[in-house]
Amino acid sequence: MKFARIPVDEAAGAILAHSVSVPGGTIKKGRVLTATELARIKATGPTHIIVAQIERGDVSEDEAAGRIARAAAGENTHSSAPFTGRANLFADTAGLVEIDAARVHALNLIDEGLTIATTTPFERVGQKQMVATVKIITFALPESVVAQAEALARAPAGLIRVVLLRAKTAGLILTRLPATKPSVLAKRQRAIAGRLEVLGSRLGPVDIVDHEQDAVAAAIMRMNAAGTDPIIVFAASAIVDRGDVIPAGLVAAGGDILRLGMPVDPGNLMLLGRLGQTDVIGAPSCAASPKLNGFDWVLERRLAGLPVGSADVAAMGLGGLLKEIATRPQPRELVMGDESENGLRSAPRIAAVILAAGRSTRFGGSNKLLAALDGVPIVRRVAEAVLASRARPVVVVTGHQSDRVEEALKDLDVRLVHNPNYAKGLSTSLKAGIGTLPTGVDGAIVCLGDMPRIEASHIDRLIAAFAPKEGRLIALPVHNGKRGNPALFGRALFADMMEAEGDTGARHIIGNHADEVAEVDLGTDAIFADVDTPEALQRLQKGN
Repeated sequence: MKFARIPVDEAAGAILAHSVSVPGGTIKKGRVLTATELARIKATGPTHIIVAQIERGDVSEDEAAGRIARAAAGENTHSSAPFTGRANLFADTAGLVEIDAARVHALNLIDEGLTIATTTPFERVGQKQMVATVKIITFALPESVVAQAEALARAPAGLIRVVLLRAKTAGLILTRLPATKPSVLAKRQRAIAGRLEVLGSRLGPVDIVDHEQDAVAAAIMRMNAAGTDPIIVFAASAIVDRGDVIPAGLVAAGGDILRLGMPVDPGNLMLLGRLGQTDVIGAPSCAASPKLNGFDWVLERRLAGLPVGSADVAAMGLGGLLKEIATRPQPRELVMGDESENGLRSAPRIAAVILAAGRSTRFGGSNKLLAALDGVPIVRRVAEAVLASRARPVVVVTGHQSDRVEEALKDLDVRLVHNPNYAKGLSTSLKAGIGTLPTGVDGAIVCLGDMPRIEASHIDRLIAAFAPKEGRLIALPVHNGKRGNPALFGRALFADMMEAEGDTGARHIIGNHADEVAEVDLGTDAIFADVDTPEALQRLQKGN
C-alpha cells in the first residue's frame, strides 16, 4: 500500500486519508474516491490530497479484519461484519471467556498494523457482550500478514471461546464455635446461595456442625453421598494451615488438598480440594460479602467445567489485586444475560421495520410487492433477507391490500402492523413501525418492501457500522459515492421520526445529523434496485 500526497487529478480509485469539507457536506476519510468526489474536492480549491493506494497483494482493512475475526471466533462466539477496519467478537451465551493468551500476544507481534484486544481471560460475560475486537490500523495489509494471522487465530481451535456455566447443586457446610452467632451463619448461607444463583446453580443441603475435624469429615462424607457438587465449607475461623480443622477434615474424609491459599486479595485464605470427582472448596471469610474475591474465580471456573489446579490458582496473582477496585462488577450486579448492566460493551440491539403499505401507483394497477421474482413474492424475499440478518424483531407495516401482503408473509417470524393511514404517505408507515418497537432496542433499520436484492450481509454491515458513542448514529449504504437504502437510525432519533410528515420519510433527519452519518460502501447497486414499475421488475428478472 502506498500512502502519499498526490494531485487530485490522479486520485481516482484511491482511499481518502482525511475527511474533506465540501459544499453540501463532508467526504469522509476511508471513501474510495470517484470522479464525482474528486470534482467536488477540486471545486473547493485543493490541488493535492493525502490518500492511500492499494497495491497488488494488499487486503483492504475491512476484509482483513473480517477474516481474522472469523478465524478467532471459537465456540459460542461470533464476529460482526467489519467496518472501518474493525470487527468485533461477541458472546452467543452467558459464560466464561477462555482465551489463548500466548496466541493473542503472538498475533499482536505479527505486524504493527494488526491489533487484537480482548477481555480478561476467564472473565464472566453475558450474552451479546463484546469479548474481543480486531482493528486494522492501516487502510490495508499485505496478504501474507493476513494469512499468517488467520492461520494463527484459527489453529488448533478458535482463539477465543465462551464456556457455558453448568447448573449444579452445591452442598454447604457451616462450622460454628461457641461464640458464633446464628445471624452470622445465616448471612454466610445467603451469600453463598446468592453467588450460586447468579451462576445458574443452586444451593442444596446445608449442614451446620461444630468446628472440629471429625465433625467436618462426617459432614463432607454426607454431602458427597447426597451427590452435591461442589461441597463448600465455610469455617467459623479462617483456615491458616494444612493441618487446620477444615483441611484435616477433608483428608480424614478421604479427600485431597490441591491448594491452600491463593494470590488474590481479598480471598487469600481459600482452600481447594477434591474428594473423588467432587470439588471441595473452603470459602475464605470474605465470601460472606457480595464483593468479588478469589473464591468467585475458583467457583466460576469449576462450574464451567474448566480445570483448576494449584498452578492455575498460582497464576491468578496477575490481576489478583481486587481490593478497593470499586469499578469491578460484583457477583450480584453482573446478572447473566443482562449485558446492559455496568456499562458492558455489547452487540447493539437493532430492530428492522419493513415498509410494505404502498399503493404501487406506478406498477400498472397490481401490487408490486406481490409480484414474483424467481417464483417468490418480492415482499417475502425482502422479509426473508432481513430475517437472515441479526436484526430483531422484524416489523412489517402493511396498508394497501394488507390481507394479501400478510398472506405472502405467512409462516415468517415477523410482527405485522397495519397502517390505516397509508394513503397519506410513507411517513405514516414509518411512524406506525417505529411506534411499535420495544423499549430495549438501540436502533432500527428501515427497509423498503420493494428492494428484493438487499441481502442479510448488507444489513449486518450497517449494524456493524452503528456506534452512537463514536459519532455514528445513522448508518447509510453507498455505492460509487451515491447513497441508497436501507437506512439505520439510532433510538435517539425515534422521537424525530415520529414527527415525520408526507412522503419523504426520514430524509430531513439525515440532513439534520450529517455529522453523525456513517457511510458503508456495500459495493453493490442493490441499494438502488427498487421495483416501482413493471420495467424495473423485468430488469431484475434479467439480472440487470
